[in-house]
Amino acid sequence: MLRLHALALSAAVALLTTTAFAQNAPGNLEKLGAFKTTGATPEIPLVNQHGPKADAIKKHLTKIKMPPGFKISLYALVPDARHMAVGPQGVVTFVGTRKNKIYAVTDRGKAGVAEEVKPFASTIDLVLPNGPCFSKDGFLYVVEQNRILMFPAAEFFYESPDVVAVPVVAQGDLIPKDEESYNHTARVCRVGPDDKLYVALGQPFNVPAAEKLETYRKLGIGGIVRFDREGKNREVFATGIRNSVGMDFNPKDKTLWFTDNQVDGMGDKIPPGELNRAPTAGLNFGFPWYGGGKVRTVEYKDETPPKDVVFPQVEMDAHAADLGMTFYSGRMFPKKYQGAIFSAQHGSWNRTDPIGARVMVTTLKEDGTADKTEVFAEGWLTPDAEYLGRPVDVAVLKDGSLLVSDDFAGALYRITYEGR
Repeated sequence: MLRLHALALSAAVALLTTTAFAQNAPGNLEKLGAFKTTGATPEIPLVNQHGPKADAIKKHLTKIKMPPGFKISLYALVPDARHMAVGPQGVVTFVGTRKNKIYAVTDRGKAGVAEEVKPFASTIDLVLPNGPCFSKDGFLYVVEQNRILMFPAAEFFYESPDVVAVPVVAQGDLIPKDEESYNHTARVCRVGPDDKLYVALGQPFNVPAAEKLETYRKLGIGGIVRFDREGKNREVFATGIRNSVGMDFNPKDKTLWFTDNQVDGMGDKIPPGELNRAPTAGLNFGFPWYGGGKVRTVEYKDETPPKDVVFPQVEMDAHAADLGMTFYSGRMFPKKYQGAIFSAQHGSWNRTDPIGARVMVTTLKEDGTADKTEVFAEGWLTPDAEYLGRPVDVAVLKDGSLLVSDDFAGALYRITYEGR
């Protein structure tokens, strides 16, 4: 940790003189790591926050149904908005995408709407930078398809396009190069209460062939891996996971929870989506013997599953595509929701009767296990089966309001409570 703090301080000193903005170039990461500028113009293009698109989204939001007392509004237009990381100081929210950009979103006046949205670290070549997450002491981690970058003091130096970036897991070292795929490559991360970096690694298949299983088990593909924050001492934390794109730690008992997406092609009603709880390391969550919940996969129906399989805490609707999740840590919402899990359902392609495009809430029992799950916000899927939006992730702002990202509309929404 001392080395990390020293690195942040060095980054601060170097970046005080940074004024360059450049197009991406292969050597830029090395230059930035050596505290050198890339040598281009200082102007960073801003994302327009007004106009017909913003007006249309605001109109769509009038159709969203939530419990009494809650209000939803447009917070920011962010192209391809996926997973979010709210800065510990509440200055900037960083938003990942499945393309090649990360965005910095700021509300300087604390007016409940973003004043500025612009690319972050835009002089670096990025590949599917879906998953940003913060440590409590202000280090931003971004998990790409096959690399993990760490940005010291990102919340303080986000204004410069030249930002020190340290590859804590180098390009090609997160998964073997020959396992890179276009499928299930949206990574997410969290820094745990043990100060380790947790990363979910979706496996690339609907159901993998048997000859892949041992390699995947050893590497944590189709599982969750964890590292020291410097990227060292990799270990497999959990296995038997098809494709998790959302996880968070319960601040009360420190257990890790995560969503998982079920097997496609088995029908509209099966198998269920999953919300899982991992109180310890080394647990097996059943895939590929189980396609979701306790539903056996066709490919492994004649195989004997492991005896120690852990089944989900909550079985969600089939093919609703459960993605990002967070424990609600704010105080704005009523007591019922404090400490509960909010999760986003993106909506799946693999269903004749579409479902999803909504935000769910799961309350917990005194023992820390799941109690009741219900719909919290819905209306992005019309009665005519048209998507007005597709929620991806949820995050809590410092004031206790809830952000929801939407990669279909390219937007962040802010949910507040105004009841009594």
